[in-house]
Formats: sequence, C-alpha cells, structure tokens
Amino acid sequence: MALDSIDKKLLQLIQTDSKQTTKALSNQLNLSVTAVYERIKKLENQGIIRNYVALVSKELVQKNFVTFCHVKLVQHTQEYVVRFEKEVALLPEVLECYHISGDYDYLIKVIVKDMKAFRTFMVEKLTTINHISSTHSMFVINEVKQTHVINVD
Repeated sequence: MALDSIDKKLLQLIQTDSKQTTKALSNQLNLSVTAVYERIKKLENQGIIRNYVALVSKELVQKNFVTFCHVKLVQHTQEYVVRFEKEVALLPEVLECYHISGDYDYLIKVIVKDMKAFRTFMVEKLTTINHISSTHSMFVINEVKQTHVINVD
C-alpha cells in the first residue's frame, strides 16, 4: 500500500505518542476528527499499525541489565530452527530474537535485573533449549540510542 504524506505524518505522530486523542491529531494534521479516525482504522486494518504499547522504564522496574547473546545451533535443520524459535519465544527475559547471517545463527536481546539473574537465565533457561552449540554474550555498558519510531519518509 502506498502511503501519502498525511498517512506518513500521522504514523510519525502516533509512534511518538500513541495516547494523543484523535482531536489532537486532527489539529496537527489540519483534518477533521472523522478523517483522522478513518485513516487510523485503515492503517490498522491493513496491518501497518500492528499494536499500541507502553514503553516502561527499565530502571524503575529494576530490569536494566541488558545483554545481547549470539546463539549458534548444532545444525541448521528445519526441525532445530523451528524448535529453537518456538522455545526462545516463550522466554519472558528475551525481548527480541533475530535469525541472522554470519558466525552465529541468532541474536537475542535479554533483559533481567542483574548479573545473577542473567546467570540464572543462561543456566536454567537458555542453555536448556536443545540443539544449542554455543553462545556468546555481550553486556550493555551504556544505552546511547533506543527508539521504536520507524521513519516512514
């Protein structure tokens, strides 16, 4: 679907603050409330807007130990890939998981309270998934940029 300039601006505004009222959005876009509502519904129905979420402060909920883990599987068979992806998707500590190219097969983003919690996660959860050959973990020292806003221009 081709997005016009108004759809793009609307997506930018919603991504920045999805709690804005339709009236507030209509004022910024110089459209009627009904027109904005219909555009939002169209974007939702077409799957462009998939969900609305609240971004939680990691520090205030004591989950600010962020780790990126490379994971290598024993083999790249369909069975191993499907099984790993299903099992890792069930782990609440894993925020993101990507099947990647290169020396490792997956990159996962893990968030826990501290190093002790990370060790527990590794020993009791991640490494219990069958067919993992090796892992390599990197701990975040400082978050320089983190956004969920996709530039749609």
